[in-house]
Amino acid sequence: MAQEYLDMDTIKYLLYDVHGLNELLAYERFQDHDMESLGLFIDSVKEFADRELFPYFKEMDEHPAYHKEGTVIVHKQVDVMMKKGGEMGLIAAPFDYEHGGLQLPAMAYTTAAYILDAANNHLPGYAGLTLGSAELIVHFANEELNATYVPKMLAGEWGGTMCLTEPQAGSSLSDITTKAIPTDEGYYKISGQKIFISGGDTQYAENIVHLVLARIEGAPAGTKGISLFVVPKNRPNADGSLQYNDVMTVADFQKMGQRGYCTTHLGFGDKDDCRGWLVGEPHQGLKYMFLMMNGARIAVGRGAAAIAMAAYQASLEYANERPQGRKLTSTGKKNPDENQSLIIEHPDVRRMLLLQKAIAEASLSLVLLASRYQDIKQATNDESERNKYHLLLEMIIPIVKTYPSEAGAVAVNNGLQVLGGYGFCSDFILQQYYRDIRISAIYEGTTGIQSQDLLGRKITMENGKALALLAAEIRETMGTASAYDDLKPYAEKLGAKLTLSQEVLNFLMPFAKKGDYERYLADANLFMEFLSIVVIGWLWLDMAIKAKQRLLTGDMNYSEAFYESKIHTMKFYFRYELPKTTGLAESLMDPEALTVKTDKKVFV
Repeated sequence: MAQEYLDMDTIKYLLYDVHGLNELLAYERFQDHDMESLGLFIDSVKEFADRELFPYFKEMDEHPAYHKEGTVIVHKQVDVMMKKGGEMGLIAAPFDYEHGGLQLPAMAYTTAAYILDAANNHLPGYAGLTLGSAELIVHFANEELNATYVPKMLAGEWGGTMCLTEPQAGSSLSDITTKAIPTDEGYYKISGQKIFISGGDTQYAENIVHLVLARIEGAPAGTKGISLFVVPKNRPNADGSLQYNDVMTVADFQKMGQRGYCTTHLGFGDKDDCRGWLVGEPHQGLKYMFLMMNGARIAVGRGAAAIAMAAYQASLEYANERPQGRKLTSTGKKNPDENQSLIIEHPDVRRMLLLQKAIAEASLSLVLLASRYQDIKQATNDESERNKYHLLLEMIIPIVKTYPSEAGAVAVNNGLQVLGGYGFCSDFILQQYYRDIRISAIYEGTTGIQSQDLLGRKITMENGKALALLAAEIRETMGTASAYDDLKPYAEKLGAKLTLSQEVLNFLMPFAKKGDYERYLADANLFMEFLSIVVIGWLWLDMAIKAKQRLLTGDMNYSEAFYESKIHTMKFYFRYELPKTTGLAESLMDPEALTVKTDKKVFV
């Protein structure tokens, strides 16, 4: 197992040099923080991850969570993650002071959570979901619910979940059937089942607070009739004691990866004594839940980016230690009398490692960019600035969730290939990373759902304003790059891809305008891949600019080789990945619709 699971220099380079964490401290919301204290926070999280997460990563896979006698038995480090994480502020960090939080910039919190994800991706979700469900209560619930639940959740004493999916509904939330029957005592009687509930139960949790989507009796059909409820596993009594609330853990799903992160099937109200408390207004549940979904989708992208980075570090270490074969001589033959070469000297291995590096580092950059947009949107008092960064964030969220998940799986697959036969063996950790990352493309909306959101909603948002703002950001970077002779050709290549993206949209938009939405969205996944490649090209160009500036000024926090490696990886990405957009564009602009259902039988 690799002794290091991430590259702290690259993390700090992206956080400070590329995305300018220090610039956020000018906002009033973050004025109590300084770079030194934020650095100490991040370093303390790394120490915690080294001590309490990373050493248990393989063990948690080998001894997965399991259901027993009405609860889920999980690894002892789940208790450590919640309790110690609560003490360190890892759950409370982004919350306002008034709610017991640290009012930390999302960029700093995201960096901390990324470190935890890279160390052991089976553990941070327990705290992350508790944060997300507490956030829903803080934003939309009344003072009584806030006072009852939030302090213990932020302290890590109580867990939290979000309960959306049902056995018969899957991703189709309009088909939710969980019932909420009002009573005269201020609560609702909840009945129904929810599946795929991450962190839904553990033997260490005194209480778990479920945020449940349900339909009030007599509510309208479809998504317009869905409400949101706080439904604790154990309801608090007036004297502070807890009483079982008729929330039953039916089962735990046994999974391909992330086996230490439990995924449960929950039953509500089997004995007709499950009580839930309405959050906000009736029939607004989906709206409330999805206002928090940006954070959840950033978290999924962040987790996938972290796994890709950890896998890259493991395969890089192996390649630097494994001798095999010999380099070709000038005659095109190998000299058997020479010592074996380390496999990192072979061009094909170097290509796979560079692909891993390009995907892993750009994925982190993408996640930090989304967090920066989130911070500015929340902190600014300028309405125009807030609207700008709201649109930019909405525009990139589907990409933030999808690119690290899909490309990250490709990266880990390449890492496994670097190890050859050993990559397929459980003695080495690459196979676990490969299994763990696969869920990321499914969590919080599949790739298909994210792709339809990107093309169907975000591209058309405010008559294309969000896309125009993103294009302006990309062109600004291209303009800066053009000032450097060796970067200018890459700016021009990126500009050509921007033009190509407009050609693709000019082809697709007429389908939407005439109401043929099925045809318009039929190849949304291809468009997601196309635009993601362009956006990642932009981020790599920006990284190369910052590295070039450091090299030219001599003001270097890291070695010259470090900065040169960023420029080299940018060149690799532009040579091997950016050209893929040409083939994708050809497919997207093909007039023949081959996946839209017709009377013709295809699957015979």
